[in-house]
Amino acid sequence: MKWRSVTTGIKKRYALCVKKGGEKDMKKRLFVGMLSVVFVFSMLSLTLAQEQKPAGPPPIVQEMIAKAKAAIKTVSAADVKAAIDKKEKAVILDVRDSNEYAGGHLPEAINVSRGTLEINIWGKVPDQNAKIYVYCKTSARSALATKTLNDLGYKNAVLMNAPFEDWIKAGYPVVR
Repeated sequence: MKWRSVTTGIKKRYALCVKKGGEKDMKKRLFVGMLSVVFVFSMLSLTLAQEQKPAGPPPIVQEMIAKAKAAIKTVSAADVKAAIDKKEKAVILDVRDSNEYAGGHLPEAINVSRGTLEINIWGKVPDQNAKIYVYCKTSARSALATKTLNDLGYKNAVLMNAPFEDWIKAGYPVVR
């Protein structure tokens, strides 16, 4: 009985649409209605996606970074800025990927991506006694890179323990 009343209601609406503007009008209304539903769901999913915070590295990687930071010497961004201002004989090493480096880097920095560090550092910094200030976007890759450099015999490699964003916010120079 209920099913009949539902189908009867649909038939009446369909008949009314056919009287008012025909079957094309009904199809247009149906299309617009479906499009509206899709739009609402897409906006809802976009809003939910924006509210989610980035996951960050898994705990095992966070632990590796913490252990690396505990085993190496660290300096502040202000210390690195002072070394640059004093024209200290030092290497500024950016271990971000080349596209990140191209987007802006510390003055006189050289780029050796963290992913190729063990292979390419020898050609860029042959002197294992050189003072090396290492940095990246968040100080995570650079902590691991500094630890790796120390393990490779670069005993004067130190971590700039500050995100690159902090360097920028401090108003320090960036080469673009």
